[in-house]
Amino acid sequence: MKITDIFKKQERTFSFEFFPPNDYLTAVKFGINAGQLMKLSPSFVSITYGAGGLTQTNTFDLVDLFHNDLGFTCMAHYTCVNATKEKIAYDMRTLKDMGIDNVMLLRGDKPKNGPFLYPNPDGFDYGSDLIKFVKDQYGFCIGGGAYPEKHVEASSLEEDIENLKRKVDAGADFLITQMFFHNKYYWDFINKVEQKGIKCRIIPGIIPITNFKQIKKFSELTGATIPDRLMKKMEPHKENSKEINKIGIDFALEQVSDLLENNAPGVHFYTLNRCRAAITLYESLSQDFKDVKMLFEKSLKPQMPTPKM
Repeated sequence: MKITDIFKKQERTFSFEFFPPNDYLTAVKFGINAGQLMKLSPSFVSITYGAGGLTQTNTFDLVDLFHNDLGFTCMAHYTCVNATKEKIAYDMRTLKDMGIDNVMLLRGDKPKNGPFLYPNPDGFDYGSDLIKFVKDQYGFCIGGGAYPEKHVEASSLEEDIENLKRKVDAGADFLITQMFFHNKYYWDFINKVEQKGIKCRIIPGIIPITNFKQIKKFSELTGATIPDRLMKKMEPHKENSKEINKIGIDFALEQVSDLLENNAPGVHFYTLNRCRAAITLYESLSQDFKDVKMLFEKSLKPQMPTPKM
């Protein structure tokens, strides 16, 4: 099912993002965590695309598992950095053959080790070019990335919004934001993109903080500003993972509740393959918001046992 068809049925969607494990132990932990998260009946799930080719095969395998074996609506992330048009075409046909209807198309991060082809003579330099190619050729439902505090490589938010409009004009059907911690950035961003004529659904991306050092690193890499009041709460407990987890969940609950109360079109949770924080947050939200509760209660309905042959 295309995610845009889900939008027609659900005014607000609640989705989870996973990344593919790259070793046996990580895979076992992922299986346990993802299994618990999937009991919450998300509107859809997305699987990130490994940088530098490290987990690209794993991404497709995991997409296949969620879609064909587990029956969830799944979105495959795909990046064009350093990729040739021939490879992109092959990969899109592979996803089509799996029965996948949804892709998140991004330029992707520059490789940390190795060359960065720019301009790329045999491929695409920008996410908007990738989106146009895939839209014209394959008919996927396409998601794109949005950056409420601007992309770290953009010189200004205004420039970044111009780039965003190119993505939407090229064929992006909806957008999911980079993580943010100030809701004001999201709403200001929505106002600015609407003034540019961007009318598609823009789903806020939220990360429940569970690790102090990790979130500081993510903030530096993405440009997402951590509020001073949150930093002041976390810093005295930065070596206490249990306390950081509690502070992070409480803050995420406050942030997401405010977004939903002001009619945000749902939430996309960056799970980092951890289940407890997302489950706790989702359970708490289900007490106050009818549409979350309906999805949550649906997941708790007893399933008919499979007859034994």
